[in-house]
Amino acid sequence: MPWAQRVPANSAYELIGQVARRFPHKPALQYLPNGLPDDVPLTTSYGELFRRMTRTANLLHHFGIGPADTVSVLLPNLPQMHDLLWGGGATGVAAPINPLLRPSQIAEIVRAAGSRVLVTTGPGTEFWDKAKAALQLVGYPVEILRIGGDETREALDFDRLIAEYPDDHLVSARKISRHEVAACFHTGGTTGDPKLAQHTHEGQLYQAWVAGTLRIEEDDVIPVGLPLFHAAAAYCWGIAPLSVGATLVLLGPMGFRNPAAVPNLWKVIERFRATRVGLVPTVASALLNVPTDGIDLSTLKRFGCGAAPISVEVLRAFEAHAGVAMMEGYGLTEATALTHCTPQDGERRAGSIGLRCPYVDAKVFRLDSRGSVPAECAPGEVGVLALKGPTVMVGYRQERHDRGAFIGERWLDTGDLGFVDQDGYFWVTGRAKDLIIRGGHNISPTWIEEALYQHPAVAFAAAVGKPDAYAGEVPVAYVVLKPGGSASAEELRAFAADEVPERPAAPSEVILMDQMPVTAVGKIFKPALRCDAARRALDAALAPLRSRGVEIRVDAAPDERYGIVARVTIVGADPGARQAMAADVEQILGRFAVHREVVTDS
Repeated sequence: MPWAQRVPANSAYELIGQVARRFPHKPALQYLPNGLPDDVPLTTSYGELFRRMTRTANLLHHFGIGPADTVSVLLPNLPQMHDLLWGGGATGVAAPINPLLRPSQIAEIVRAAGSRVLVTTGPGTEFWDKAKAALQLVGYPVEILRIGGDETREALDFDRLIAEYPDDHLVSARKISRHEVAACFHTGGTTGDPKLAQHTHEGQLYQAWVAGTLRIEEDDVIPVGLPLFHAAAAYCWGIAPLSVGATLVLLGPMGFRNPAAVPNLWKVIERFRATRVGLVPTVASALLNVPTDGIDLSTLKRFGCGAAPISVEVLRAFEAHAGVAMMEGYGLTEATALTHCTPQDGERRAGSIGLRCPYVDAKVFRLDSRGSVPAECAPGEVGVLALKGPTVMVGYRQERHDRGAFIGERWLDTGDLGFVDQDGYFWVTGRAKDLIIRGGHNISPTWIEEALYQHPAVAFAAAVGKPDAYAGEVPVAYVVLKPGGSASAEELRAFAADEVPERPAAPSEVILMDQMPVTAVGKIFKPALRCDAARRALDAALAPLRSRGVEIRVDAAPDERYGIVARVTIVGADPGARQAMAADVEQILGRFAVHREVVTDS
């Protein structure tokens, strides 16, 4: 059957409307204000949800939002996020923003989207202060709508305002085309020149429809702790279950970022008789330390895990701990969300992202052939994973970002390295940009991470390349130990050296950390680790110069253009001595393939 015949709707708005007519009184959302099992939930029925979506669309139409216009949404995981994601897409383009970003980053994303309306929390909240600071930097007027918070003349009350608009029809009388843009999700860089992936109504419908291949059903109850500004939560754990009449349990405004959420997740599952939960690897690892004794988890059918590869060791330990199978999924913001998953009934191959989803074309191309006619890899040969299909974005909001985003005839370059085996199972071996190149030898960080996860004391492990004057890069590993775990850095280094598949992949150093840096979604944030590794390498190389009595400070920060920029500051001494020192610093650092800035400061 052609894909176009699969879904009898042209938008997520229409699809939820169909469900609302079937189940008008059934709970669509149950919001737990504190994300705790004893919270009194705020329940929104399907009928009420669709009425709020319609009013939201009509409100935004009143503010001049049309099919090509964006509305920025700077909110935590509140129920109103669903009003704005699907109601916003019915009149214009919804553009959710990570509210944990700095005001300058938020301003850049609003400007890149061209938004004239921004919805955020009200005065007296952290996000209000950020929104106000950001809009001062945007450079043109933006209307603010607030949710909650203190009364103010600076912003209209969203909930009070939508009550004034019709809830039974779209005032715009818009006829939505599947190929129009429904949402913009920011991805990759959020500084300088942010990328906004444009999702079509068709892409959203695909994510809703693919829920059928995952067997999400109307009797499912799904706790949601992943952030709704991210594609995985908005689509895989948002429109997909809502399209079949399932119930979502929202774990408070901060979701899994609330320190109390993970320790109480098993109890939430028990209380609400939950059937499925979406996780990321860091949350799955943390749940291994939360006992399940005496808690009824009999309603659970499946866990889903995505956003980043999960260690085979962690996956097996989690399934034994929870007593339920884990389905691995794969996708990316540029592909709206899910494109591959573990087969529900077929063979599960631990470590594989599974099979491609229906109607998704997926191929692996050779790294050295990204021209108009790319060369496809043989089964088992590692290359770059590329995608086509109804779920792939039409492009970035700024077309200049499309350069390098596609291979050949509009195959989306995922930036992930991997291979496909003889049976069609796909395997991701790492990010192309995370590949460690030691003297021209390619090393996958996954080899080192999988080796370290076999050690009983390791909770989290991440490997990155450390700049090296001779080899270009050498692998180093960062490790967080389990509570009560005991192992020295040298012990772990030796353990990994014995377990990695080849000698060059043995980490030159293991660095113990109290806490791993993570993104707002919960993925390990490797740019911070690469910066730390670069700082350590350059700091050590400059150590001999410190005997001259001049202070030398070394720092490193992520950079969109160069990956990492190292900043070396020379402090003290007279100007002539500082200039001489700067010349010596440049000479030493010239052996490292790291972009650098050397400054002097009296």
